Formats: sequence, structure tokens, C-alpha cells
Amino acid sequence: MGQQTALYDQHRALGAKLVDFSGWDMPLHYGSQIQEHRTVRSAAGVFDVSHMAIVDVSGADAEAWLRYLLANDVAKIADAEGRALYTAMLNERGGVIDDLIVYRTGEGYRTVLNCGTREGDLAWMRQQSKDFAVDIRERNELAILAIQGPEALEKVCELLPAQAERLRALKPFYSFADGEWFFSRTGYTGEDGLEIMLPDAAVVEFWQSVLKAGVEPCGLGARDTLRLEAGLNLYGHEMDQDTSPLVANMAWTIAWAPEERDFIGRAALEAQKAAGIDQRLVGLVMRERGVLRAHQTVHVPGCEQSGEITSGTFSPTLGLSIALARVPAQVGDRCLVDVRNKQVEVEVVKPCFVRQGKVLI
Repeated sequence: MGQQTALYDQHRALGAKLVDFSGWDMPLHYGSQIQEHRTVRSAAGVFDVSHMAIVDVSGADAEAWLRYLLANDVAKIADAEGRALYTAMLNERGGVIDDLIVYRTGEGYRTVLNCGTREGDLAWMRQQSKDFAVDIRERNELAILAIQGPEALEKVCELLPAQAERLRALKPFYSFADGEWFFSRTGYTGEDGLEIMLPDAAVVEFWQSVLKAGVEPCGLGARDTLRLEAGLNLYGHEMDQDTSPLVANMAWTIAWAPEERDFIGRAALEAQKAAGIDQRLVGLVMRERGVLRAHQTVHVPGCEQSGEITSGTFSPTLGLSIALARVPAQVGDRCLVDVRNKQVEVEVVKPCFVRQGKVLI
């Protein structure tokens, strides 16, 4: 048996298919992964993502330390309480240790780390903080719910009328705290919605009220197909410690200015940029029957170097197979993928297929 969130018994009572996810017993689905996916695209679904790590950073050197630790620059949000920033934490080689969101809070900063990397992340953060006056506090007593979909915001406003005015005024990638409850207009589905951090002691009652309001419980299976349709990276697939953000469609998260900011991995990224980037992360669409899967080989016509699918699935919204793939930079609008001992032609598209319910290909 793995670690369990405060909602474990609720998942069991709902008949969830529970699986091991990085040492946690988490719901894969509650009966139909495809139905859960479609509900988030059309209405609202709720995900228990309490396996992720909430880490608060405070102290006299909090801003200076985060400017050194992260590729994006928290100075952008230092004077705007509530703003959030997407960034990567890099090693000295420019590889991605983790991608994360940083929120500006009244006390300092809040970070949310991926489940599978949390132990390594925390060890790295503590190691890199030795010369800084910072306090790194893991908030294991808090749960996280992601309520996502076009109806998500109004559903939450109905449940929490005292916060409704602030919630409706909340812009994407902004947040606010109300006591131990923390609300952010963020998500990982390509739909509008909220991520709510709240005490374990309160999460069961709130979860039940969310379900009674008509929000459907959703598992990690739908979360993965939703994020892939939206072209969102998954750690360990599109990025890892050997992958630069420059080849993971994350160049926009690197703050090069001011030039005097020496963040971890900067020198390696500058060298990569000067040498030229010979790979790209692209989207693939397969029109014929079959499913694209991670690790399948991608062949680019006229190029000796091959590529590889990093994530692939059947898209419930599109009704066909899609993938993200790292391929040679000179790729055109068609390439070939090894599928079940044959090469299948696929279309090369921008690595985003569906956003806000709109088909983009």
C-alpha cells in the first residue's frame, strides 16, 4: 500500500480504480476515463491532486534565492501579491529538475512541485539554500483540489458565496488566500478552472459538497489526456534532467534579462543557444486507425537522425490519435512513425490540439 491523500476513503467509496502513482494510491478513473475527459471539456470535473507538494518559501533572502534557483525571474511577481509564475528548476547542465508554479503570497512565495520529483526537489532546494536566509516549509497538512471546466468557476462560487466576488474577479495565473484556504486560477487541462489548497481537515466535507453540486469526480487518466490535448508537458516525458527547456517548448519560461542574474543552468543554456538547437517538440496527428504511444520512433524524411514520441494517446475530443514528439529541427509537415512493425505517415502540427474546448488543428 502506498501513501494516501485525505480523500482516499472517498475514492474507494466511489468505486475508483486506484493505481500506484509515484508511491501514492491515486484514482485512475471512476468508471469511464473518456466520460470524465468529456465532462471537463463541456461542464466541470474535480481532481484530487493532493499528492503534489506544496512548499512555502519565506525569509529575508526568499526573492534573491528564488531568482538564483529558477530559470524564470520571480522579480516579475515580487511586487504583485497573488500573481503566479510558471518556471523550471534546472541543474547545472541546463536539464529540468522539475517544472513548477510559484505564487507570490503575503508571507513570501508558495511553490507547487510534482509528486514524482518531490523528494529530489526538496533535497536540491535545501542544498542550494545554504548561503541564503530562507525558510523552506513543506505543507503536508494541506490538500489540493483542481476543479476544471467551463462551469467550474460558477460551481465554486455557488458553494462559497463569501468568496464569490473575489473568485469571479480572479484573473488567470492569479491567486488569493482566505485563512488556510488558497485559491488560484490555474490548472492542467486546457480549460478554465481553479486549483484550491485547503486543510486536510476540511477537504472531505468540501469534496462532498462539490460532488453534490454536480461536479464529476475525475481521475489521473482524464487529467493526462486533457493535458496532452492542450499540449502541456509532463515531467519525465517532455522534460527531465537530461532535457533542456530549449528543446521542450519552454524557452519562453527563461528570463534572460537582466543579464547579471546568474541562475542555475544559465551558462549551459547560453552555450546551447549559441551552438544552435537541433531538436524541436512538435505535435503529431494520425488520421488512420491506431494509437500513438510514448517511445515510438519518428522518422523525418531526408534526415538521418530519428526522433521519438514523448507522449501519445487517443484524443477523446478529436476522435483520433495525437502525440507530442521530439524530432530533428528540420522536420516538415509530414513524418513517419513506427507503429506495430510498420511506418505510418502522420501530420506535424503545433504542439497544442485543444484549448478552452476549441479544436486547434
